[in-house]
Amino acid sequence: MARHTDRYSPLPTREALLEFIESGEGKVSLREIARAFGLRGADRVRLKEQIRELRSEGLLGRDERAGDGGTLPKVLVLEVVGSDADGELLARPQRWRGPDEPPRIYLVAERRGGPAPATGDRVLARLQALEPGLYEARPIRVLGSGPSRVLGIYDPETEGGRLRPTDRRAKREYGLRRDRAAGAEAGELVLAELLDEPGRFGLRPVRVVERLGSVDESRALSPIAIQEHGLPQAFPPEALAQAETAAALTEAEAEAAGRADLRALDLVTIDGADARDFDDAVWAEPDGAPDNPGGWHLVVAIADVAHYVPEDSPLDREAYRRGNSVYFPDRVLPMLPEALSNGWCSLRPGEERPCLAADLWIDRNGELLRHRFRRGLMRSAARLTYEQVQAAHDGRPDEATRPLLESAIAPLYGAYQALERHRAARGVLELDLPEREVRFDEAGRIAAIELRQRLDSHRLIEELMIAANVAAADSLESRGLPCLYRVHDAPDPQKVEALRQVLRAMSLSFPRGQALRPEAFNRVLAQVAKRAPSEEHDELTMVSNLILQAQSQAVYAPRNIGHFGLALRRYAHFTSPIRRYADLVVHRALIGAFKLGPDGLSEAAAAGLDETGRQVSKTERRAQIAERDTMDRFAAAHLRDRVGARFEGRVTGVARFGLFVTLEESGASGLIPVSTLPDDYYDHDPAGQALIGRRWGRAYRLGQALEVTLAEADPITGGLILALEDGASQRPTRGRRRARYLRR
Repeated sequence: MARHTDRYSPLPTREALLEFIESGEGKVSLREIARAFGLRGADRVRLKEQIRELRSEGLLGRDERAGDGGTLPKVLVLEVVGSDADGELLARPQRWRGPDEPPRIYLVAERRGGPAPATGDRVLARLQALEPGLYEARPIRVLGSGPSRVLGIYDPETEGGRLRPTDRRAKREYGLRRDRAAGAEAGELVLAELLDEPGRFGLRPVRVVERLGSVDESRALSPIAIQEHGLPQAFPPEALAQAETAAALTEAEAEAAGRADLRALDLVTIDGADARDFDDAVWAEPDGAPDNPGGWHLVVAIADVAHYVPEDSPLDREAYRRGNSVYFPDRVLPMLPEALSNGWCSLRPGEERPCLAADLWIDRNGELLRHRFRRGLMRSAARLTYEQVQAAHDGRPDEATRPLLESAIAPLYGAYQALERHRAARGVLELDLPEREVRFDEAGRIAAIELRQRLDSHRLIEELMIAANVAAADSLESRGLPCLYRVHDAPDPQKVEALRQVLRAMSLSFPRGQALRPEAFNRVLAQVAKRAPSEEHDELTMVSNLILQAQSQAVYAPRNIGHFGLALRRYAHFTSPIRRYADLVVHRALIGAFKLGPDGLSEAAAAGLDETGRQVSKTERRAQIAERDTMDRFAAAHLRDRVGARFEGRVTGVARFGLFVTLEESGASGLIPVSTLPDDYYDHDPAGQALIGRRWGRAYRLGQALEVTLAEADPITGGLILALEDGASQRPTRGRRRARYLRR
């Protein structure tokens, strides 16, 4: 830490004192502070009082959490964590460690003098409560810089050279001289490190440490997210060596280990056409038990990853670090090396594979009656796609599905119908959330971005996986054994109230004063579905997204609180151990519970499930954000050549600075800046989710259908700028005031 001594030094300001303490590593003693600021005698007593004041305000010496009444101190050290869907900066208390998520804090980035806060910065800020759980913060001082590296586009022509960050949340550019560019060319994507020295033109200087190639091709878009989010790429040599030495399980070894022989069953894998790792296979038959008329016997066989990945081995440690596989439109960052994820742990057709199988018995209404788990040896009868299976069920079998229609496909649909009845009886939260899918041509260029079709074959697999996951959680819980549950808490009442206000503005009712269950949200969706058929799909998707935003985040934890969205008392992920570490942990717990081998969950691992849950929840969230950001970039790249084209869209977000519109054709979202709306003064009505012109009364509301023109498409940030198509969206002419927006 820098010393602040002088021949005579008065007491430091509160900001200077906080900055000194925050810049230190670990605890800073009173003696160190006094020495740094040159304080003696009575000044040291005053310094002690000053520190006591800061501590009483919650700035020092304890983890931040809401106090009485759920309030935070008026002055607080915050960490800038990014931005919300509307582009507004978000922050959180630096030392928050409460059991719940911290309050939502919007950071007003404008400040007089000095740099504006950016993602990763620590900021001393003054807080104002807007409503329970919602704050606005105004920076007093930026205490520390953001990340030490930045990914960006090199521009050698502008004012001595600049680096434009790829992160859409970044609020600054950096200075990059040609002699520090490592030979990069104009427009090239580079990774640069920040330098601690004065820069020209007020820009902090950087130096290139890695060149990542041209951004003109779509293959450069996924690496942006990989670098920005720090996703692991190369596997450690020891993990690769361990994966390469994995060997198939022979029939003799399977018999010696007491594995069940499942090779006679017509187990099939059903996945997307582009899937390469097949970790689950399914089979069904009518249950012949006389006391279960119309019931079914199901087998869900999962790749036995625990057989190949011993606990605390190099492979296991790397899988724990990654937490999960990450899926981009053009590549996958797997949790396990390819030798396992696409090799020995993949249930390839016609090849013998070890598995951990769940036998499930359900009644005619899909209720799980009993279950068991056993280790087995299986051989997949076929690798089928969702489209193939659905076509076969609809009467259009092909060469692959025709031989399996009666022995495999028809029974699976019979069992699915029973499981669907149970799903309906539980009142599962039903959201209409289509996913975007990128299609490439033979040259690897983006051919189209489409909304992925949802088939009954997708739902069939989902319901079988849910049933197996429930059985896994039930098996461990009923035995009082450790389990890493997949938990989903009920929505926060404040989020529900905010949603209720938005729905009221859309003439949709959401009653108060009742125990909150998923059916309450389903009734809202039913109201939307009754509206005009021409608007049904777009509006239903929009309302589904609003309801999703009001939900709690599902996480992994060893304490069971149930799963609100699925309306289940207990639930644990078991079916994807190739791509989710949480599932591998559950596999080991089941192996120990049923005494299926020596590679069960150890006592040490069981004792560390809290930390494991936090780790895999964090990596899952990181992957979700990286995947979403990359899809936005691919959408912008695909639309770049259609600037000026017209699109149908719907307002799916309203902010002080503009309207977010989702395009019907591709599901991509863009911003109509408030400054481009027809000339007026626009007030932001957060309760009514609208921008309302103060002078002329024009109103733009959530859910409104609009015709828009694509004005800009930036593949680097994934941002789209849109303009109203009605011709009234011109920027104000010179001499007239620009549109303004105010928060009520």
